[in-house]
Amino acid sequence: MVISTTIADSDQNLHSTFASRYVRTSLPRFKMADQSIPKDAAYQIISDELMLDGNPRLNLASFVTTWMEPECDKLIMSSLNKNYVDMDEYPVTTELQNRCVNMIAHLFHAPIGEDDAAVGVGTVGSSEAIMLAGLAFKRKWQAKRKSQGKSCENPNIVTGSNVQVCWEKFARYFEVELKEVKLKEGYYVMDPEKAVEMVDENTICVATILGSTMNGEFEDVKLLNDLLMKKNEETGWETPIHVDAASGGFVAPFLYPNLEWDFRLPLVKSVNVSGHKYGLVYAGVGWVVWRTKDDLPDELVFHINYLGSDQPTFTLNFSKGSSQIIAQYYQFIRLGFEGYKDIMTNCHENTMVLKEGLEKMGKFNIISKDIGVPLLAFSLKDSSKYTVFNISESLRRFGWIVPAYTMPPDAQHISVLRVVIREDFSHSLADRLIADIIKVVHELEGVRFTANTSGARDGGTVEHVEHGLRPMERGIAKYLRRFIHGKKTSSVC
Repeated sequence: MVISTTIADSDQNLHSTFASRYVRTSLPRFKMADQSIPKDAAYQIISDELMLDGNPRLNLASFVTTWMEPECDKLIMSSLNKNYVDMDEYPVTTELQNRCVNMIAHLFHAPIGEDDAAVGVGTVGSSEAIMLAGLAFKRKWQAKRKSQGKSCENPNIVTGSNVQVCWEKFARYFEVELKEVKLKEGYYVMDPEKAVEMVDENTICVATILGSTMNGEFEDVKLLNDLLMKKNEETGWETPIHVDAASGGFVAPFLYPNLEWDFRLPLVKSVNVSGHKYGLVYAGVGWVVWRTKDDLPDELVFHINYLGSDQPTFTLNFSKGSSQIIAQYYQFIRLGFEGYKDIMTNCHENTMVLKEGLEKMGKFNIISKDIGVPLLAFSLKDSSKYTVFNISESLRRFGWIVPAYTMPPDAQHISVLRVVIREDFSHSLADRLIADIIKVVHELEGVRFTANTSGARDGGTVEHVEHGLRPMERGIAKYLRRFIHGKKTSSVC
């Protein structure tokens, strides 16, 4: 006779997720819990909290890619468990990275043959890429100074004050003075003439931006190159140029192929670009490419035999995922030059749609340029009644994340809104955003109007205050009049 026993189901099997005890208490915030919880409960609780995040597609503050094709998503998921640094175990992934470096180098007109290997590396973003490029410049400068018997103290980099914060990080972390060319109203990028004036014998490089994060404008790299070449000839220095093309490196070659900003200019020794911006890959992947092998000091390249073979590496970190490298190669072979050009053209056209809609409103000054990164930066013509910060806050009600910020020194009195146009921002979304901005402006004008109606108590009327307003504002006034009348007759407190 077989004797069987029944084991009572645990609490986790008796109740659905939202009827279980796991949703009745707060999640651990500072200390790891003593007991484990079911996987479905853990998933659901975290998923519910994440619903409070913004929608990445509507995050117009970010340059970072928020959409990729499902086929690429599959490649990413299948390679999440690959550690890129293990080159001996994943040689194909290493080969794909090298192919990407070569393609980018040729895209930026590096002086290499068709079958020559380019000098560059994949990074976790442009911040790491800039750190590596800056280190290469510092070591090259130190080596030259030592060979001349001169001091290696007090190296500096010349930039505009509109540089991304990663340049400030490099300067602070690696003890390099950051000499910034200040901006001014109406000119929101580095002035090449002022930059060259600030160059001295301790300048390891001049860093220029192809696509300022402030207004998307391309700095004049060619003029900088010409002026700096002249100064180098006069002084005997060899001050080089680095191009921070984080945002514009995957835009300019396709929209403005004749624009000279890259290795076609002799003083440009290195370029960084973000694959996770207009390279059309999820965060985070970046790239840095050097003009020639001589521009990357050998002492910075490590040769390790940690996982079975000699592995040359020049990165700030060791382990990192392979998925974004693979995704970048997918985009290169999937889209090709034609595909990238079509996408960047669409982005530019949608930027013009948004610009036209804002100009018709008559409320804004457009401070971005038509030639540059596809974004729109704009300020209010009149900020006496409400500000761009009020507009930014109000747009969040519609789901839009549109940043408002002040410009860098010496233009910090200028406050702007910025809309970044990415691949997944369509014409219809541009129309929707324009409509929502109009709604927000109407509401803010209404708030101003309501404040002004206090004058009606001094013998005036709402109709008197309304007289002389624009048609748009008269419509708002009529709505407010009905609203106020309704409030007066309502018995609801």
